[in-house]
Order: sequence, then C-alpha cells, then structure tokens
Amino acid sequence: SSDVVYGEFYDEDMPATERELAEDAPWKQIQKNTFTRWCNEHLKIINKRLGSLETDLSDGLRLIGLIEILSQKKMGKHNKRPNFRQMKLENVSVALKFLETERIKLVSIDSKAIVDGNLKLILGLIWTLILHYSISMPMWDEEEEPEEKSQATPKQRLLGWIQNKVPQMPITNFKGNWQDGTALGALVDNCAPGLCPDWEDWDPNNKIDNTAEAMKLADEWLGVPQVITPEEITNPNVDELSVMTYLSQFPKSTLKPGAPLRPKTNSKKARAYGKGVEPKGCKVGAPAPFTVETIAAGNGDVLVYLTNPEGHKEELKATPNNDKLKTFNVTYYPDMPGEYEVTILFAGAAIHKSPFKVQVDDSPADPSKVTAKGPGLMPGNIVNHPTHFDVFTAEAGAGDVDVVIEDPTGSDVPMELEEKSNGTVRATYTPQVDGPHKIYVEFTGEQVPRSPFNVDISPGMLC
Repeated sequence: SSDVVYGEFYDEDMPATERELAEDAPWKQIQKNTFTRWCNEHLKIINKRLGSLETDLSDGLRLIGLIEILSQKKMGKHNKRPNFRQMKLENVSVALKFLETERIKLVSIDSKAIVDGNLKLILGLIWTLILHYSISMPMWDEEEEPEEKSQATPKQRLLGWIQNKVPQMPITNFKGNWQDGTALGALVDNCAPGLCPDWEDWDPNNKIDNTAEAMKLADEWLGVPQVITPEEITNPNVDELSVMTYLSQFPKSTLKPGAPLRPKTNSKKARAYGKGVEPKGCKVGAPAPFTVETIAAGNGDVLVYLTNPEGHKEELKATPNNDKLKTFNVTYYPDMPGEYEVTILFAGAAIHKSPFKVQVDDSPADPSKVTAKGPGLMPGNIVNHPTHFDVFTAEAGAGDVDVVIEDPTGSDVPMELEEKSNGTVRATYTPQVDGPHKIYVEFTGEQVPRSPFNVDISPGMLC
C-alpha cells in the first residue's frame, strides 16, 4: 500500500514551528535536490529534464511524461502546447486523475498547488511517486513471501530487503546508519560480491571518500544513479526520504559485465553460533547443534572436527543450507561429560574463535528453572491479532518445550514454536475468540512454574 502521508516521515523530534519556518533548512535543500535528480533519471528516457521542481512541472507536460514512464502506460488527451493557465491546470488534473485510477492516494495535492509552484506539495507528490513506483510496486528478488510484501509498510519493506542483503551490519534506519559510508560499501559488495570488498577496512572518519567510492562503483557497475551526493547522504541533517529514494534503486540493480570483482577469502570473517559451540549448556545424549555462517568470508569449504574429553577426534558433517548467508548446519551428540573441543576450518584456516571449548554435563533437566514471559502472557491481547511469548530453558538443562493454549470453550488454539538461540523457544499464536484463555507450558513433560498462565483476550474494536 502507498498509504503513507508525506508529512508522516518528517523528523518528529523537531518542533513543527522550527521545522516549517526553516525554509532553507539543509534537509529541505537535500530533499529537493534528490527528488529533482530522481525525476531527471526517468525523464532522460524521453529527452526531458527539470531545472526547477517549483516551476518546471507547472504546465503538466513533464509531469505527464514522468508518470507515463513510471507507470508504463499512456495518459489520456491533454494540451500539448499549454499556453494559458487553464490549459496547465487541465494537464495537471489529467495526471492527478490518472494517479487516482492507479490507486495512488494523494493527500491535499491539487492541480492549483502544482501550477502555482507550491514546493511542499510538489515534494509531497514526488515522494508519493517514489513510494509507489520505486518501493511499493516492484517485485524484488530474494523477498521471502509475497504476503510479507503486502503486510509491510514501504519503509519496512525496503529496510527488510537491505537487512537481508547486509546481514553483517545492524542496519535499523535510513539516517545515522548511512553516515560514514561503510553500510553503503557493504550493500554494494553484497549486491555484487567482490565489487567493494575493502569496506570492512574503511576508516569511518573518511565518510565522504568512503561514500563516494561506494556510490561510484554502484553507479558504474550496478546501474544505481547518484540521485544524492556523497556530501548530502553523509550530512547529519539529511532526511530519511532522500536516503530511501537513493537506496530504493538497489533492489532492481544488476551487475554489468566486466565489473572489476576482487573476492577476498578471509576465514576469520566466518563465524559459528548455536548451542554446540557455547561454553556451557550442552548435556550428555542431547543434540548439540550449531551453524557456521560464511557469507563474509569469500569462497571455500567448511571442515569441522570434534575432540571428546578423552582426546578422540572425529570429523563432523557440515550440511550446506544453500541460503543467502551461506550457512552450514552441524549437530553432534556428546556421549560423556567433560570438555569437548570443536575446531572449524574455512578454506583450510581456523574461523573466528575456533577452536571452541564446550563443557558438557550430565545433570538431569530441571523444569523449575524454566521461565516464560512476553506480550502473549500479558493482558491487552486482542482477537485475531498475532501475539507471542518466549520460554527460557538455558538454566534448566536439555529437554523439549511443549505449549498448549486453550480458549474459553476448551478448544486448542493453533500456535507455532520456534527455536531461538541460547535455549529460548518462541511461541506465537493468534487468538480466535475473546475471553479467558489458559496457556500450559511444559518442559520434559512437566509444568513449568506459574503454568497454566491465565490470559484474558479482548474482543477488540468494533468498526
């Protein structure tokens, strides 16, 4: 859905008076520049360009041309030589009516605002086009499910795509995360491994140089136009909309032939995580699984060896998941207590933190050490709204978690259990009816403390 109002994205922390009064505020200039360049990238297909957003859309011709390129549809009858104000208003109306038929929601934007050069509303119109045609509409590779696309806001969708593409970095926003160029370098290199492999060694203080290098590579080899400059995207005053406009070009980018790729193999960039490589928590006879992630390490084979407390060494099977993080699953079953050693090699060299020392004990499981908490056990849950809670078993030893949720009629509510890290299990459910529910949580067949939990489900708002 493109139901995102332009104003909703403004910096909420700044008082409206300051925000609106500062006509020459740096973020406004950056946004105007970025949106103008974005329009011109599309308009050059028909040999047109905008010099000024305020005046060059006023006759409607470039606006109609831009929307025809974006929608890949021809628009209805309009004045090819609009010399009079009335003709200009009619042309802009043709464009705005067309957008309505495309189910694009326009908030307080009318033809008079465009013809009269109302910059705020023109920026709002261009943002609506960017949101719809660059972020909401296109189908992107590597998105998990089509329904994920429809449920996420455009901002969440773009951020999710970038987070999937750059798993090595905690990218959570379209402002501060892009200030020193390293996230952009990582994005470029993950879109085309080997195109920008030095990003990890960049000095964050050289933010302009870093960003300029990443942008130049993206422009030349991925076809991502520089609709924002390195100086603008690294400016602390940059607004999210400008950054999103630039980054929204990456999902559709493709690597051109002849690109100067220089993949690095660096075994220290591979990492392992999971119960089987943690210092404690593994029990005799219980599975000890872990994952080896190699996305950042280049190309190579994974070899895993397990040495038991008596010094016996065996090779463990590493099963590739063929996923975007290039992960491998490994599981072993300790058969005696004591210290085990897990050695993991990538491309013949030890990975980060290898060898791992793992202390295995044989004490029995203890359900009384299990705790459960989360919104799904609290008041305030509503019918037909998904909710969840976590069951923490790390202190309780090895064992399985079972959850049963009963609604007021005694029927079971469908739910899903998902293993997280460190002995945490997440239970997700969607209540179907309102009223008192009972949630039974068991560990190794026994109720955990405070189980069954009583949760009252509200009926929600009646429209």
